[in-house]
Amino acid sequence: MLQNMLTVGTQVLILFLLILLGYIAGKTRLFTSAAASGMSNIILYFVSPCMILNAFQRDYDPSMLKGLLLAFAAGVIGHGMGILLSHLLVRDPDKRRECVYRFCIVFSNCGYMSFPLQQALLGDTGVFYGTAYVTVFNILIWSYGILLMSRSIGGKKQAAGLDASSADGKVFSVSKILLNPGILSAIAGLFLFFGSIRLPNVLASPIASMAALNTPMPMFLIGFYLSNARFGKILHSPKAYFAIAMRLLIVPLAVVGCYLLLNLRGPVLIACAIAASAPAAAMGPIFSERFGDDTETAVGLVSLSTVISIVTMPIIVGLAQSFA
Repeated sequence: MLQNMLTVGTQVLILFLLILLGYIAGKTRLFTSAAASGMSNIILYFVSPCMILNAFQRDYDPSMLKGLLLAFAAGVIGHGMGILLSHLLVRDPDKRRECVYRFCIVFSNCGYMSFPLQQALLGDTGVFYGTAYVTVFNILIWSYGILLMSRSIGGKKQAAGLDASSADGKVFSVSKILLNPGILSAIAGLFLFFGSIRLPNVLASPIASMAALNTPMPMFLIGFYLSNARFGKILHSPKAYFAIAMRLLIVPLAVVGCYLLLNLRGPVLIACAIAASAPAAAMGPIFSERFGDDTETAVGLVSLSTVISIVTMPIIVGLAQSFA
């Protein structure tokens, strides 16, 4: 197990060196907020979809389909475990802050942080299974996530996720669940996979080139955001540290334990363990800002959990590898 932890730790360290570059670029103002916004859009609309499509460029294999379905089920279990434990163990007199804590615990950064590590440890197979986990994430974050974060303002219409709006007009809708780049690229990838369709080289080559950017660009962007992070009051809040411990250790260990009890093994176990052990989702501060929750706490939780995950992710993933 120690060897597995060292292997994973090496890969995580490589990712954090890329994060360090983004941090330096942010601190020295070589990279600006406007540039970060543009890079974020490139990752969302081009790099991640190309990476997903590239992972699905394989001949149809019933065993791979079975693994994909298992990964989807594992995503449901992982998020369900987070929801259950967060509601059982997290209480705060300030409901705005309580919502943020629970959101942080339930939703991991299973795209930006997980895909690069899945690619490094498992190759395209890891991304293939990781896509199923992220699909569950996308469905739940635009439904349960809205329900959770809107509780503090009693937004029943917003909580429904069908026509959520704020003062600046329509923000969220059910189409966000189905018509986002991650879901659309997964659907297109499944079509190619089931048909054993290989794209011609004139398309496959640029898609593969864009897919190769999925490790350096998200890590660089995370580093930039950390350079502007406001840790603020969470450094003096025991409840914040408990929420981070739940996100990085308690929930992932419970999830991996559940996977093992259900006899989930192999690359599916490792890919889903990576996703479950990732730090808090970057969507937390965005949702918090929209629904008037405690945005400062949300930013602090995402930032601090990302830093601490360099220690915790190798532990969780190394443990999963030992049983895989």
